[in-house]
Amino acid sequence: MPMAVGVIETLGFPAVLAAADAMVKAGAVTVVYYGLAESGRMLVAVRGHTAEVQRAVEAGIEAGKQVHGGKVITHYIVPNPPENIETILPIHFTQKSEPFRIM
Repeated sequence: MPMAVGVIETLGFPAVLAAADAMVKAGAVTVVYYGLAESGRMLVAVRGHTAEVQRAVEAGIEAGKQVHGGKVITHYIVPNPPENIETILPIHFTQKSEPFRIM
């Protein structure tokens, strides 16, 4: 079954931490990437079935907005990304994320 990818970009670490926490609690998703975008902007990416990713991203957005001083800058969901995108961008399952993969 195809898996979607959902990404949230926030301003500051506390907001991305809150978003990531809410995302994995709200839907059957796995965090596949976390990193610094630029100028204090952080991002987190999750993978899972499309409905689960949608639910997780919605929860992550709300959690990120609740953090004092935090801000959700942008978000995006890609249902069933093509293989060339998965190969190039850091949205694939890795050795670190594989043990937490939800099928």
